[in-house]
Amino acid sequence: MSKINVRSFSNENEDGAPDLVGITTFSATSYFVPTRGTTAQRPSDHVEVGSLRYNYDIKNLEFYRGDTIGWSSFDLIDPDLGGGTGSNTGLGTRGLFAGGLAPDLKADIDYITISTLGATQDFGDISAGKQAMSAVGSRTRALNIGGYTSSFENEIEFVTFATTGNITDFGNLLSSKNRTASCSDQVRGITGGGNPNTNVIEYLTIAQTGNGVDFGDLTVARQSAGSFSSSTRGVFAGGYIEPTFSDTIDFITISSTGNATDFGNLTSIRMYMGSSSNSTRGIMGGGLGASRTNTIEFVTIATTGDATNFGDLTSARTDLAGASSSTRAVFVSGDTPTLVNTIDYVEILTTGDAVDFGDQTVKRDRISGCSNGHGGL
Repeated sequence: MSKINVRSFSNENEDGAPDLVGITTFSATSYFVPTRGTTAQRPSDHVEVGSLRYNYDIKNLEFYRGDTIGWSSFDLIDPDLGGGTGSNTGLGTRGLFAGGLAPDLKADIDYITISTLGATQDFGDISAGKQAMSAVGSRTRALNIGGYTSSFENEIEFVTFATTGNITDFGNLLSSKNRTASCSDQVRGITGGGNPNTNVIEYLTIAQTGNGVDFGDLTVARQSAGSFSSSTRGVFAGGYIEPTFSDTIDFITISSTGNATDFGNLTSIRMYMGSSSNSTRGIMGGGLGASRTNTIEFVTIATTGDATNFGDLTSARTDLAGASSSTRAVFVSGDTPTLVNTIDYVEILTTGDAVDFGDQTVKRDRISGCSNGHGGL
């Protein structure tokens, strides 16, 4: 009989309780069936630390932590962070939106719980009023990247999703720029392109403060693209290639380094989109091409090819932010060209027009957006 010993598992809390976040099934070419029984049938003598069994009473796997502690169950956490107990109690997937132009430069950070319709709430402040930043998120940290004050910025700053409060210094980009396109998996944040026009891609290790590291190059130098990810791929879509807009989509493998590869094309040339993803689909909405647009389109991240029409935003607008949970994408604020504080949402695995979600606290555009439940996680 096969068995699994959880002593080789670890988690970021180093408390001996493995976190299997978002995992609902194990699959392999072969499988094991652990010992099963009720709580009363738990073995107590000569049990090896790390032994695994299924408990019918609690309907969960549990593992043996030694004679003093005894048996502990796995803490099962919903992919949208809505479950768990103790320190892992789910907040729901949070979307964070920072800075922007309203029309003065803004320094505030707002947040929403993506599963719950309503207005944004105050989170804290970034270090100074900035516009045209990008952002990435792990399950624990949100990073704001670059931007523009009275000049281009190279600052990287971070907050912890589960708290509220002001931002903290993280490090610096390789150069000062705004309008980069950024995405992430659980480990790495990726940021590519930017203004002044560049093709450079950098990466950051989200759990460790520090400076950007060279990753490779986009297929063409551009700024103001949209970006999103699965747990393996980062995708860059559209943007501005002097002297015109772009419909180019290219991708990288996040865990490697190297130059981006052609993925396909958008349905039309545009920049300044709001973009996000779940693990399957990347969603892009709004933006500026021949004119402001309300078009939403999507790609299947694992499969190269051109984007497909999804539906429409509630209004045509540009310079908006995007964020997502595993099921829902939100599009936040922007200009029509009048500044708006509208938040729209769609269910990612469907198609159709966006629906009203609520409002951001202040009408603005050129804000950054990210979440702790997007497709890269």
